[in-house]
Amino acid sequence: MRLYYYKNGKKYCTKTSNKDVEIDVRPVNNRITTRIKALNDITLVKADDIIPFNVNFKDLYFLNGYQSWTDTKEFPLAKRLRNIKKSPHIITHMFAMDKYGDSNFYRYSIIKSHGYDIFYSRGAHELFICSFNSDVAYLIIELVKGRRFVHLISDVKNIKVKKGEEVTIFDYALEFELKEGMKIFLKDFPKKNIEKVFGYTSWYNYYQNINEEIILRDLSALDNRFNLFQIDDGYETFVGDWLDVDTKKFPNGLKPIVDKIHAKGLKAGIWLAPFVAESKSKLFNEHPEFIKKDKHGKPMKAGGNWSGQYALDLDKPEVKTYIKKCLTYYMELGFDFFKLDFLYASGIGEFEGKSRAMAQSDAYKFLRSILKDKLILGCGAHILNSANNFDYLRIGPDVSLIFDDAAFMRLFHRERISTKVTLQNTIYRSFMNDRFFGNDPDVFLLRDDNISLSNQQKRALITINALFGSVLMTSDNIATYDEEKKALLDKSLELFKEGHVIDHVTKGNLIKVRYKLHGEEHGFTYNTKKGELSNER
Repeated sequence: MRLYYYKNGKKYCTKTSNKDVEIDVRPVNNRITTRIKALNDITLVKADDIIPFNVNFKDLYFLNGYQSWTDTKEFPLAKRLRNIKKSPHIITHMFAMDKYGDSNFYRYSIIKSHGYDIFYSRGAHELFICSFNSDVAYLIIELVKGRRFVHLISDVKNIKVKKGEEVTIFDYALEFELKEGMKIFLKDFPKKNIEKVFGYTSWYNYYQNINEEIILRDLSALDNRFNLFQIDDGYETFVGDWLDVDTKKFPNGLKPIVDKIHAKGLKAGIWLAPFVAESKSKLFNEHPEFIKKDKHGKPMKAGGNWSGQYALDLDKPEVKTYIKKCLTYYMELGFDFFKLDFLYASGIGEFEGKSRAMAQSDAYKFLRSILKDKLILGCGAHILNSANNFDYLRIGPDVSLIFDDAAFMRLFHRERISTKVTLQNTIYRSFMNDRFFGNDPDVFLLRDDNISLSNQQKRALITINALFGSVLMTSDNIATYDEEKKALLDKSLELFKEGHVIDHVTKGNLIKVRYKLHGEEHGFTYNTKKGELSNER
């Protein structure tokens, strides 16, 4: 292992204990923990280590993306990870496309592939790694083409360790058989038995163009099989101004709607993006001190959505006070379920005295401390930091109304909107379901208008979402469903409530899925390129 650190402005690297730091490596069975004790005040840069391993082009490697939207699947070594830095600089800058993922702090290379915190290989050579240290440092697992090892990097950058203090640098499980590795995972992360959610969200039909009439109309269409009705983005005047409900769209406010949702026996859900503010908001313009600044003192963008969103500075008490006031307002209105979006913004930039993982962990714990026993669905968030703080987590990007995104976005954007990508994430991250949180695969859509998915792609979407997730949502007005759509919804709800995945196997563009329903084994083949199911039985 190598540890890189600063002392008195000078950078050092050590493999062993020295006059500045004691290094204690403790392998116990299949778990390896490395702690350091500072003998002088130091600031950490990174730590790395290698695991001898036969990396080859025939096996598949599960590379967990940086945040919940990042494309995640079993990759062949020859598959190059998309790289936003290949995008024209003017486009990247204009839409802040480098802020959504890890390309603003991780250096991509054509000879490397990488993932975060959880890794496995499937094939002739097996390996399983799972980190238990995400509250302190993200574990980056790197594969370097042509090298016979796996490179581990602990992202401890900026952690200040005072003399006498201790910090855990590595803490991970290691197993050279995938089956045994999964046994460790299942043992260390027992089932949570999270309640399954069957619900409605307004986003994927109307987007921000919602109003009281639309919301109440779609609410009236829901039957007693539903247990959640969620109002998504568009009720607020501007993102960041959460206390300003748009009175033109909602002249009576949201309280009467909450009461009607409850009168139908449903939980009332609301969408917020608590860590960002768009440039048109009062918050951004009237409180510039709330916005996180870069090293040049300029507001730090967090993406190109709306009028361009900026990250709030969560190190400032007044910012946390504002966020708490906003969330408390919606709790007092009676909302039971909070979809909290764009949470990766809490990890943008650098942090004084703490790592990126520490910053995001603190931010997610802060949200939980406010909302207490309310249900939280995280979105656009780091995976392992979400595990002990959120009830549910989106595990892929947004569903698109076409099967895949625009061609130029497919070239380099790993967090892009894409039904194709989110379906793959839904399958490959399914082992996390009911272990870390309830997996949210995003919506199914069966309607005929305002959508370009084929009927076969719609069928694949609802089937895979129902089988692999704990959240099944739609943005359709189900009152418009014909008999064929009603029958497909009925069948999918049965799969959602009673189905159980046995396994899935990848062969090229095909994923063969086996599952049980009412004690009988069934299966299908999913074509990831076409977005269609075949060989259903």
